[in-house]
Amino acid sequence: MPDPRFFTVAGPFTVSRLAEISEAKVGAGSDPDRVLRDVAPLEAAGPEDLSFLDNRRYVGAFTATRAGACVVQAEMADKAPGGMALLLTEEPYRAYARIAQAFHPAVAPEPWISPAAIVDPTARVAPGCRIEPGAVVGARAEIGARTSIGANAVIGPGVVIGEDCAIGAGATISHSLIGRRVTMFPGARLGQDGFGFAMGPAGHLKVPQLGRVIVEDDVEIGANTTIDRGAGPDTVIGAGTKIDNLVQIGHNVQIGPGCILVAQVGISGSTKLGPFVAIGGQAGLTGHLQIGAGARIAAQSGVMRDIEPGGAVAGAPAIAFKEFWRQCAALGRLVRRRAE
Repeated sequence: MPDPRFFTVAGPFTVSRLAEISEAKVGAGSDPDRVLRDVAPLEAAGPEDLSFLDNRRYVGAFTATRAGACVVQAEMADKAPGGMALLLTEEPYRAYARIAQAFHPAVAPEPWISPAAIVDPTARVAPGCRIEPGAVVGARAEIGARTSIGANAVIGPGVVIGEDCAIGAGATISHSLIGRRVTMFPGARLGQDGFGFAMGPAGHLKVPQLGRVIVEDDVEIGANTTIDRGAGPDTVIGAGTKIDNLVQIGHNVQIGPGCILVAQVGISGSTKLGPFVAIGGQAGLTGHLQIGAGARIAAQSGVMRDIEPGGAVAGAPAIAFKEFWRQCAALGRLVRRRAE
């Protein structure tokens, strides 16, 4: 059960209502009028809770759970404990996400500008915003309606932030235009200088970074992630992209819509990602690459070449999945032979 000190719960909801919300079907023999009051993991759920099964590794927990209802694939229905209500779908995790959002909906910030915040007189703050103690909103900045600015966050001069955004405590934003419904977690840094120098034996000459960071709608940016502004072209984060904690995105990088970047990914300057690229944790990409739509990059890969649309790579230097595993198998055989 979510801790009520931190999370408020909506509902309750009937099984039939949750089926509508999740776009699932009520399983045969399930009571559509059964009332559920919250969501919980399989191991902790009780008779008034809903849980989900999306991974066969947890079938044992599913068969032993006390949950009143569960979201599962139809093929798993015969393994359910007696009396459990089932919601059937081919995508249990997505269905569960919709249900969890219904029980724990996002709450609009309570409008408030703390007297301990510093808001420049030339800044424009729309109605319904919340600006917490220690936050700074610079000259000519624009804050959209119902946006919250966390404690000690700094919004630089001229920055534009759209409606319904959430900027975490201690985050800093400069030289940036932020869309709507963007979430930035604490400590994120947007718009600082890109790492640009004209190198030479007489010393490395700083190249002015004259671009911006453009963040489109519905983007999430994790804690302590850094996104450099462009050197001339803008750095662009496409709509719906989700960026984990501790990610570094260099100047002029362009990330298409719907991409996923897991923790500690690093992307060097001027690399371009197509739509729906997925990059595993600690992968690194060199600069000026073209990563095609739907490409997948395994964790800790070192990408030094372009990747075609739909490509899947692993290793350092990164190579095609099949070749990577073929090489791993060959190396394993060599090691075993030497040990014999």
